[in-house]
Amino acid sequence: MFSETDIKNTNLNLNHIMQRRKFIQQTLTAGAAATLLNPTILFAAKQPKVRVGLIGVGLRGRNHLDLCLQRDDVELIAIADPDTKSAIPESQAMIAKYGRKRAVEYTKGDEDFLNLLKRDDIDAVIISTPWEWHIPQAIAAMKAGKIPAVEVCGATDLQECWDIVNAAESTGISLYMMENVCYRRDVMAVLNMVRQGVFGELLHLQGGYQHDLREVKFNNGKQPYGGGVEYGEKGFSEAKWRTNHSVYRNGDLYPTHGLGPVAMMTNINRGNRLTALSSVATKSRGLHNYVVSKGGANHPNAQVDFKLGDIVTTSIQTTNGETIVLSHDTNSPRPYSLNFRVQGTKGLWMDDFNSIYVEGRSPKAHSWEKDEAYMKEYDHVLWKNYESQATGAGHGGMDFFVINSFIESIKRQAPFAMDVYDLATWYAITPISERSVAEGGALQQIPDFTRGKWMNRKPIFALDELGY
Repeated sequence: MFSETDIKNTNLNLNHIMQRRKFIQQTLTAGAAATLLNPTILFAAKQPKVRVGLIGVGLRGRNHLDLCLQRDDVELIAIADPDTKSAIPESQAMIAKYGRKRAVEYTKGDEDFLNLLKRDDIDAVIISTPWEWHIPQAIAAMKAGKIPAVEVCGATDLQECWDIVNAAESTGISLYMMENVCYRRDVMAVLNMVRQGVFGELLHLQGGYQHDLREVKFNNGKQPYGGGVEYGEKGFSEAKWRTNHSVYRNGDLYPTHGLGPVAMMTNINRGNRLTALSSVATKSRGLHNYVVSKGGANHPNAQVDFKLGDIVTTSIQTTNGETIVLSHDTNSPRPYSLNFRVQGTKGLWMDDFNSIYVEGRSPKAHSWEKDEAYMKEYDHVLWKNYESQATGAGHGGMDFFVINSFIESIKRQAPFAMDVYDLATWYAITPISERSVAEGGALQQIPDFTRGKWMNRKPIFALDELGY
C-alpha cells in the first residue's frame, strides 16, 4: 500500500515516461537522413583535439570530467545540469583547479541541455544522467550533429532501443557505449585467454551486478550514501531517482556490467547474437527490511511496496550455442561481485576467489588453482601500455580506458569498439527481463538490432594497443 506521497510519485513517474516518449518521437522526426554509421562524420580530417560538452555532472559525470581535464586533446566547452547547488559549482571548481577556462553552463531545467547541443563549437557529448534520460539525450545529440558517449543502464522500454538504432542509422552518427567493466584488467586478460584458446570452445558464461546498494538507494537527503532512509524528492544524488526503479519495476535493471564483457568474449553482434532469454525473480524483502532497521516500522517508506525482487536471474541463449546467465542482486547485504564465469571445453575461470582450472595445465586434476600466474601471462597489451595513465582513474583504472577509447576513436576516425548496436542489445535486457518475470519466467525473444549485419561484422574490441 502506498502513501499519498508514493501515489504522487507514481503519477509523476508515469507522466515523465509519457513526456519522454513524446520527446523522443519529436526528436526522431527532426533530423535529416544519412546513409552510413560513422562516429566521426563531422570530421573531414584527423583532429588534434575533441571539443566536448558534458550532459550531467553529478558524481559520475564529474568522474568523466576529471579524466577529460587531464587530457591535452580534450577542450571542455560546456556543462548541462539542473543542479546548481552542488553539481555545477563543484564542476566549475574542478575546471578551475586544472587551470582550464570556465565552462559555459546550462542549468535552466531538465531540457536546457538542448541549448548546449545547439552550439557549433562542440564535437561530442558525454551523457551521465538519470537512466530515463540516456536515450532521449543521445538521440537529441545525434540529431544535432554531436557524437554521444552514453553511460550504462537498462532501457525503460524496448521501443527506445529501436529508437536509438534508428536515430544512429538515419543521421549516420554512431555513439559510444561507456561500459567500463569491459576494460577491467582481469577481464581483459581472460578475453586474451579466450582468443588464444586457453579454455577451448566456449560453452557457458556468467556475469552480473551483485552490489549492496541500500546506502545508494537511501540517504538522509544531504549526503550521497546512507545516513537515512529517504528517496525520491527527499533523497539526494542517486536516491533521488534510482530508487524509484526499484519501487515500480521487477527485472534485471542494470545488466551491462555483467553482459558487456562476456558479450565481447562471445562476439555478440559480430558473428554471434543473443536470441532469447528467461528471467525469474525472488520475493522482495531487502529494501523494506533496510528501511525498518534504519528508520523504524512507522517510517512512511516502510509502507512502500518495492517491486524489485532481491535477486533476479536471467538465462540467455545465443545463435552460436553458448548460454549466458546474468544475476542482479542489489538489495541485500553482500560483498561486491560481478559473478563472472567463463567456461569452455578445456576449462573455466571464475572471478570470485580468483579461481581457474585448465585441463592438462592445472597442477592437480579436478582442483582449482589461483589465477595470478595466468593474469600475468595473459595481461592485455592495453594494460601493459597504459598502466601508468590508468593508475588513479576511477574503478581501478577502467574509466581511463573508456574515455581514452572514445576520444582516440574520434580523433583517428575509427569505429567505436562498443557502439549503438551493443547499447541497444545490452539495454534491451531490462525491459525484456521485466516481461519474462511478469509472465512467470516465460521465454522471450531478443530482437536483432543489427538487422542481420551481425553475420558480417567483425570483432574489433581491444584487438590492438590503441584501445579500439
